[in-house]
Amino acid sequence: MKKTLAGLGKLNKFIAISLPMLLSIFLVRMESLAHRELSPPECRVKKWDIPVSFTQKQKAPLIERLPVTCCQNDRSCLDEVIYGEISEKKALMSAIARSLQYLQTANAAAAYQNYPVAGITRDRVFKSLKRFRELLLTTNSATELHQAIEREFVLYQSIGKDTKGSVLFTAYYEPLYAASRVPTPEYRYPVYRLPPDLNSWTKPHPTRLELEGADGLQAVKGKLRGLELFWFRDRLEPYLAQIEGSARLQLPDGTQTAIGYAGNNAYNYKSLGRELANDGKLPLEGMTMPIILDYFQKYPQELNIYIPRDRSFVFFQENHGEPAQGSINVPLTAERSIATDKSLMPPGALALIRASIPFPNPTGKMEERIVSRYVLDQDTGGAIKGAGRVDYFLGTGKLAGDRAGVTVSNGQLFYLLLKSKN
Repeated sequence: MKKTLAGLGKLNKFIAISLPMLLSIFLVRMESLAHRELSPPECRVKKWDIPVSFTQKQKAPLIERLPVTCCQNDRSCLDEVIYGEISEKKALMSAIARSLQYLQTANAAAAYQNYPVAGITRDRVFKSLKRFRELLLTTNSATELHQAIEREFVLYQSIGKDTKGSVLFTAYYEPLYAASRVPTPEYRYPVYRLPPDLNSWTKPHPTRLELEGADGLQAVKGKLRGLELFWFRDRLEPYLAQIEGSARLQLPDGTQTAIGYAGNNAYNYKSLGRELANDGKLPLEGMTMPIILDYFQKYPQELNIYIPRDRSFVFFQENHGEPAQGSINVPLTAERSIATDKSLMPPGALALIRASIPFPNPTGKMEERIVSRYVLDQDTGGAIKGAGRVDYFLGTGKLAGDRAGVTVSNGQLFYLLLKSKN
């Protein structure tokens, strides 16, 4: 999807992605939460960090180490939800099946041909996923699964943004917007199909401002004329769809469809949140998506100032209601798919993430919980660069968006691979 979607973290791939994942970037609230603690005191003992002895000669993005032994009574070390509700295990099994399908393709063979980390091959990733699936089906608790992993697997930990394993987590989602197939006085702001002659455009390609004008309504005068795909009511919605890399659309006749990433104009994404901070409109400290949206609700005229500053532009295709897809061309699974920098991280591989994630309490208020989750690396995003970034896909709709908008924490990223003898 993009991340073809683009939640908080992914600009939806915007360079080679499919799902926008970028709410995260959009928000730019990362520095303010850089020191959030992720585990109880007894488990904070560098247990999840990369051992100092490993970092001396480190050049690769991933370091091999043994699985982390859980602290006593630290339930956040285990992915317990997959042994709670049947739907959780079913979702994880589905995500695994999709990665196994991808790993048998020519695209996967090409992606792993020159993979930069010794010992990580497509065949090993494939066999590791198959064995993990068997363990999921034969173990009866999260503890039993964790013990099996300690026996049979090794972890490859991301060096993170500091060579100590600290990874910034954001989240993205698939928004749901009202849209129309035809322009009306109510639906005025379009998204566009991929230009069929894009490869022949002179470089550098036109910027966002040159393509659609400051108000987002001038494309009829240029290269995008006739390429309108759907129209939206609000100036910000088509832009957010580009950040997310995808969107589900509610049409006036009551039916739904979906749009997904189809291409881009080859510019790097520029964060609106950071631009607002640079201009002194909002403080960078504590900035979140809800704060940014609130600002533009109060000052909608300023959308025509700040949106054009982002030169990147995303084109879409109609997916006719199909699930949002990731950059490896498989559907994303809520809570079980992540987006990373695919020049560094192994596509389709099984990973374990540990981070602070917001969940709604019974009153609807968001509360953060430190969790460990087994996920599949199935997406990427224009803003997800380096070994220190992960974008976590939270699903479709308002609740997913509410959670994605306030997701930002430092945690760890591990890839699970069978020990060589296996």
